[in-house]
Amino acid sequence: MLIFDAHLDLSLNALEYNRDLRLSIAELRESEKGMTDHAARGGSTVSFPEMRKANVGICVATLIGGCMKPAASVASWNSPPQAWAMTQGQMAWYRSMEDCGAMRQLLTWEDIEFHLTEWEKDPDNTPIGYILSLEGTDSFRTLDDLDHAVETHGLKAVGPAHYGKGRYALGHDQEGPLSDAGKELVRKMDELGVILDATHLCDQTFWDALEIYNGPVWASHHNCRALVDDPRQLNDDQIKALAERDGVIGVAFDIWMGVPGWIRGKTKHPDLPGATMESLANHVDHVSQLLGTTRHTGIGTDLDGGFGKEQSPLDMDTIADLQVFREILEKRGYSQADLEGIFHKNYLDFLKRAWT
Repeated sequence: MLIFDAHLDLSLNALEYNRDLRLSIAELRESEKGMTDHAARGGSTVSFPEMRKANVGICVATLIGGCMKPAASVASWNSPPQAWAMTQGQMAWYRSMEDCGAMRQLLTWEDIEFHLTEWEKDPDNTPIGYILSLEGTDSFRTLDDLDHAVETHGLKAVGPAHYGKGRYALGHDQEGPLSDAGKELVRKMDELGVILDATHLCDQTFWDALEIYNGPVWASHHNCRALVDDPRQLNDDQIKALAERDGVIGVAFDIWMGVPGWIRGKTKHPDLPGATMESLANHVDHVSQLLGTTRHTGIGTDLDGGFGKEQSPLDMDTIADLQVFREILEKRGYSQADLEGIFHKNYLDFLKRAWT
């Protein structure tokens, strides 16, 4: 089954972790043997060959460069000009991947239709399609950079916040309203037709942004607070509000978001045998039952987004195991139409509405 993954930090892996994503997972893991600068070393789960095994024909691929406080462990710089420069380097990497035939940027609904036809004919040789997103907006020196990113780079979606106190918006680990600068940002996004990614917004900022923004909104990689009680997760009222806006919520595969009791950096898989893809299926169940439909559920793995196999589901070796996740949902009684919606059609329908 075709998979649309709504959140992959591909350029982060390429430039910050120095990974050539054209290589196999075995080659990437072997190249990092003995490295100790990050817990994910030697445990990468995403590469282009593995994405093809999973049949991830389209993804939302990010730019990420922050200068929020407190600083994050990755993609965090001391000033907006440095963060902006980082995102420009990441953009250059995407262009390089286009030049070598590994990736193809999708800018219009017609691009998507053409790409899907090509992918169906020859998934082994068709470039992987990507839609460009920005995670966190601290890299914008001024809002002129938003204009530049849209016009020059084809930026299509923006999440105003990440972790911490951002220059435009507060991350999920903070409390407070959307700032005046953040309101100006969201209005500008609305003018330009940029998709609002509600992921990582703290509660009050979430509601402020939805009140101001009138365009298409999704949550690219989010799970349910009702199952894992943490402000990183969406509560039921937020899930309902996104559904009312015809939004789609991508299930995230960072396993601490999937099962209660996981402490990042401390918990090991044997400590929580339930930290599997079955726990993530529970989040699909919750959203589907809460809304009475699967139409607002998608996939947004966030795999290798600052973590690796050590913080992925116990029964997941690489992104290719997304097809196993499909089988898990099928065994729970999801219909073929439901599965097609969750794994690609819901996000594709969203983009068709947004772009036409």
